[in-house]
Amino acid sequence: MKTEQNRWTTDGGWQKESGESLVGAQMVLVFAGSSTINNSDVFSRISSLYPHAHIIGCTTAGEIQDTEVRDDTVSLTAIQFEHTKITCVQTNVGSVNDSYKAGAYLAGQLEQDGLAHVFVLSDGLKVNGSELVRGLGSQLPENITVTGGLSGDGARFQETHVMFEGEWQRDSIVVLGLYGPHITVGYASLGGWDPFGPERLITKSDANTLFELDGKSALELYRSYLGDHAEELPSAGLLFPLAIRASGSKKQIVRTVLAIDDEKQSMTFAGDVPEGHYAQLMKANFDRLVDGAIGAARTSSESIAVDHVDLAILISCVGRKLVLKQRIEEEIEGVRDVFGDKTTLTGFYSYGEISPFIKGASCELHNQTMTITTLCEQ
Repeated sequence: MKTEQNRWTTDGGWQKESGESLVGAQMVLVFAGSSTINNSDVFSRISSLYPHAHIIGCTTAGEIQDTEVRDDTVSLTAIQFEHTKITCVQTNVGSVNDSYKAGAYLAGQLEQDGLAHVFVLSDGLKVNGSELVRGLGSQLPENITVTGGLSGDGARFQETHVMFEGEWQRDSIVVLGLYGPHITVGYASLGGWDPFGPERLITKSDANTLFELDGKSALELYRSYLGDHAEELPSAGLLFPLAIRASGSKKQIVRTVLAIDDEKQSMTFAGDVPEGHYAQLMKANFDRLVDGAIGAARTSSESIAVDHVDLAILISCVGRKLVLKQRIEEEIEGVRDVFGDKTTLTGFYSYGEISPFIKGASCELHNQTMTITTLCEQ
């Protein structure tokens, strides 16, 4: 596997970052700030530079390339495989209720013979990530893993876009299939947030919309905990996510607020918040956030037992970025220390991360984690 990286900035235009020109690349990942996507001159040359490639990507809440995190740039990573075949399919969603159906449709469009891994990029606001994951899993063999993430729009939460074959689209989901025995894929997803306050029972919810905790308005309870931050909802919710736990289980899934509705007294999350589960607020711990990223790098690397990783795709939550602020690159530098200089790093800050926690676990939607997908061709 060979990689080439380029970056576009407002001041400098397109500049090569690393690698040789890969005109034969079969796959190009494009991660871009929302402010850049209407500049057709920026993206028009990508298809001509990589005529044989499937070109996919999404808008972000921050672009990751090597150990740098930028905003309102375009990060491009071209990948040329020696032995691995890839296919790419896309669909649009009319509403959040179409999420399961869209996942099932996309998985059904992938040829399953020789399929090794599935990578997905989705709209970040109009898709229920939990239902998308379930839909994908309904049509895939149990041994096929899925990783990816939900596109972002900075801290604005207004509109996200996904790129399919070089073109930006709204309300879109793209799935990439990797085929053959030579591709090895690792993955992990870890957080680093501390719980605080009591656990409360989810007494009224509908899929990813939460109405009541312990029989009381969830929105009012949430606002009482946030104090001065309450007026900044929904963006302030990124600083105080909810940990969701099923009765009888110790495992927690973190959920981030995407929207609030004062009239309905409801909160909409990136994934499901089922009735009968328990919810607990969480807050940031700077050192543990960085340690979580390092732990994800170690776990994803160890899971594939190779000398080095060719490519690592980092998908970290926008909430982590808002908390870490000027220290944001510390979590990327920690990942680099684990992988070493030979590994190409790319990725973005997202509205949701898709991955199993560790090898052998089921695939789930996460929020507020660092999720890493590692690729190595042998």
